[in-house]
Amino acid sequence: MTSKLAVVAIGGNALIKDEKHVSVEDQQVALRETAVHIVDMIEAGWNLAIGHGNGPQVGFILRRSEIAAKLEGMHEVPLDVCGADSQGAIGYALQQALRNEFFKRKINKKACTIVTQVRVEQSDPAFQKPSKPIGSFMDETEAKRREKEMGWSVVEDAGRGWRRVVASPMPKEIVEFESVKLLLDAGHVVVTVGGGGIPVVERSDGELVGTAAVIDKDFASSLLAQTIKADLLLIATAVEKVAINFGKPEQKWLDKMTLAEAKAFLSEGIHFAKGSMAPKIQAAILYLENGGKQALITNPESIGRALKGETGTWIVP
Repeated sequence: MTSKLAVVAIGGNALIKDEKHVSVEDQQVALRETAVHIVDMIEAGWNLAIGHGNGPQVGFILRRSEIAAKLEGMHEVPLDVCGADSQGAIGYALQQALRNEFFKRKINKKACTIVTQVRVEQSDPAFQKPSKPIGSFMDETEAKRREKEMGWSVVEDAGRGWRRVVASPMPKEIVEFESVKLLLDAGHVVVTVGGGGIPVVERSDGELVGTAAVIDKDFASSLLAQTIKADLLLIATAVEKVAINFGKPEQKWLDKMTLAEAKAFLSEGIHFAKGSMAPKIQAAILYLENGGKQALITNPESIGRALKGETGTWIVP
């Protein structure tokens, strides 16, 4: 491993800027912009593994599958396979954007994607209380039919219709870790644990099988950073810094937090939204608690300045 090894987790804003720019071409444009900031980091001497979100993309794949099933009688695509599809497509776009940026700058570097399985445990409490909504809205009749015939968990969603919900278990093992490490050791940029990884469970006979679940990409990136003993976990998101009392008169932007401070703020339950900033803080905590050196949260365009200590929120032991 190089002396400066980082895991960079890029969020949905690196792929989809807004609701008007969701096409494949729009996402490729957004990734080209993100690639510029990532290559700046590489030029500064970092070797990188990159994780990414895939929520909207998996939703699009599911929607296409449902429409094809209704109109043409095509088979529907299982959720774990949708995750694999999205890993391949996003990885392709990202490694191409990185390769082209390397070419422009005459950098002798390669980027590659590993379609990555991540093992979760069937005993994880999340499987008892599925809460992550996925796929299209349905009427109650359709929802109940799928619940009965396909074993789905379904819920009524704020008067807008019924939706499928799945578990969001904690990642326990990156199955292709040895391959990721081999490529990092060779100096390649590796796109991995896309969308949190494809969730798989280990059966009693030792075989792995895909399961209908969604792994948080920040938790998976944190596990990756722990496993490869990265010097930095960088979580790129929509804001330049983390704030406490966000959106309130007493809001305060943070330049740095210790591990103890981050845990205290998180435990108060009022500073970080559950669906957005809270898992990022928790991912940084898990990384630091398991031997990590430092974590950084900022937006993609501020990565260069943040690494110089000019912005971003650092979380340190």
